[in-house]
This record gives sequence, C-alpha cells and structure tokens, in this order.
Amino acid sequence: MTERTEITASRRWVVKVGSALLTDDGRGLDDVVINDLVSQLARLRDQGCEVVLVSSGAVAAGIVRLGMASRPHLLHDLQAAAAVGQSVLVQSYENAFKQHGIISAQVLLGHDDVIARDRYLNARGTLNTLLALGVVPVINENDTVVTDEIRFGDNDTLGALVANLIDADALLLLTDQQGLYEADPRKNPDAALVESADVHAPELDAMAGEGGKLGRGGMVTKLRAARLAARSGTETVIASGREEHVVARVAAGDNIGTWLRTGKLPQNARKQWLASMIKIQGSVELDAGAVRVLRESGRSLLPVGVCSVQGRFARGDMVSCRDVDGREVARGLVNYSADETRRILGLASTEIESILGYAGDEELIHRDNLVLV
Repeated sequence: MTERTEITASRRWVVKVGSALLTDDGRGLDDVVINDLVSQLARLRDQGCEVVLVSSGAVAAGIVRLGMASRPHLLHDLQAAAAVGQSVLVQSYENAFKQHGIISAQVLLGHDDVIARDRYLNARGTLNTLLALGVVPVINENDTVVTDEIRFGDNDTLGALVANLIDADALLLLTDQQGLYEADPRKNPDAALVESADVHAPELDAMAGEGGKLGRGGMVTKLRAARLAARSGTETVIASGREEHVVARVAAGDNIGTWLRTGKLPQNARKQWLASMIKIQGSVELDAGAVRVLRESGRSLLPVGVCSVQGRFARGDMVSCRDVDGREVARGLVNYSADETRRILGLASTEIESILGYAGDEELIHRDNLVLV
C-alpha cells in the first residue's frame, strides 16, 4: 500500500460530483445526498482547506423536472433541460451551504473559458478572489448556451481544467463506482480495484470503461481528466460518493478509491505547462532592477520595471521578458495588451487606473504565470 502523503498535504481541493449521485440515478435531485456532500465539504474547510465544487446534475435534474422519459438527443432539448435544472441545482446548494454559514457562488463555464488565454486569466482571477473571500464556487458547464461541449464535453474534464486554473493540490472525482478497476466489475465480479497507479501508466487505458445513461463521464473521461490535472501537478482520486464520509477519508489519506499519482512537484509541473502552452507573441524589455527582482525574489513583474515593448500582443498572450542586452530572463502570460503596456510602462501600479481609465491588475505578469528561463 502506497502512503498518500501528497493527498493529506493538499490544501486546495477541486471536488467533482456526478449526475448519478446527485439525482438518485435519474429520479430527481436528492437533497439528502446534496446536504451530506455539503456537510463533508464544510468539514474539509474547517480543516483549513479551500474547496471548489464542480457539479453535474443540471441536465439530469431538468429532464426529471420536465417529465422527459430519457435524455434527449436534440441540442435545444438538452439546453432547455439544462436551463430548467440549473436553477433547481444551484438553489439546492445555496440552501445546503447556508446551513453551515458558508456563502456559495454559481460559476458557469465553457471549456473555452479555461483555455482561451484572456478568459483564462479572468476566470483564474475570479475564482482566486472568491476563495480568498471564503466563498465556495459551485461550477457547472454552461450547458444552456454551449454547442460542441454539451454533446462531447464532460464535467470530469471541466474539473481537471479548473484544477489547472487554480493550481489545485488535489482533484476528487466522486462517482457511483468504487474507483478504477483492472477489468469491468459489472462483467467480472472478481476484478481488482486499482488502489494506486502512475497517472500516465499506459496499462490504465485498457482498464477504463464507458459512462452510464445519465452521466457523460465514465472511467475513460476520468482517466483523461486525471492526466489533464497532472499538467499542473494536481493529484487525482477517483472514489465512490456513496461511501460514508468519503471526502474526509480521502483527505485523511485513507486507502479508498483509486489514487492516480502525478510524481511531479506541483510548481515544476505548472511551470512546464505554462512554458509550452502557447507561442510567444511579443516581448518587453526590463530595467536592471526588475531583472534582479525576477531572478532573486521570484516576485511578479510590475509595469514600473518595463522600459520598452516589442510586437503586438493581447491580454493573456505569452510574452518574453528580456534584459537591456536582449537576453531572455523569463516568459509569462501578460495582463495587458501591447498598446496598454506601452501606456503604463515605467509607472507605479497605483497610476494604472488614471492612465487606462479602469483599475486592472497591479501586475503586468503575475508571478504564478511567470516562468524563469
């Protein structure tokens, strides 16, 4: 048995819960399940952890509310079910969290919101602010308006992308299965549960099965999600949401469910991902003081340290940071366009609002989005 020290040390969690659990296998939202889940998340917060909840269930709840016999195939029918079900779902969570004195926030995301560079920065900033305020974000896919995602997407993948977005330590995928088995337990009752494995182990692909009739995310999507989450060093556990005190047991390092290990330091993994995610769109020249701060202190890049701007780039683009001799010092995701950067370079962050007419980020590039080279 592998000791789960990486899991017990986790302080920022993304917990994803599937449709089958929340809707009692399609019989409508189960308030008992929702209240129990929220109580478990409240206890996790009491231990000093931050929690983001990624919840399926809107479409499934809408299907039941509208009296549909089965999950529809037409896009507009799915979107109508999502619109009806989403209001019911978010109200259930709001009522449950309120009993623990916790404020929750509904956040609807499409996959583009965590992939497109400008929206990535906006979503990351909003979620980090909510967590800093002690709020629990309840995230769902924006099924009411998306097109491709509602047919091909899944909230396992969304959970992984959110984990990338906020640098989560751990991703817990709650499902109606005990975890990942070496073979399909529905066909082979003697199939062994995979307690722990390297997330990139090729033999895992043959073990993953397909999803059920209500959810879109079977073990195939959960394995894919775990590998996505590993890009930023997030550890993933797949476990049954029907196990008593499952959240606390996983957080305590109990040998429950399937732990898919990353084997990487979170910071190093995320830096590698940032360094390779997109091509460089432009560059900024830094004064000697800014170069020293980046290299020695690991702090963010502020406008005051920038001498000049080269190229054309937009908010969220990758830019190169160079010294006065043209040597690359770092690269990162920039918070302002090239034109805006030219207007605020050399200025204190307190002057940004008066120059641009709005109060944006204090940093030109935040240290979390900056990679030394």
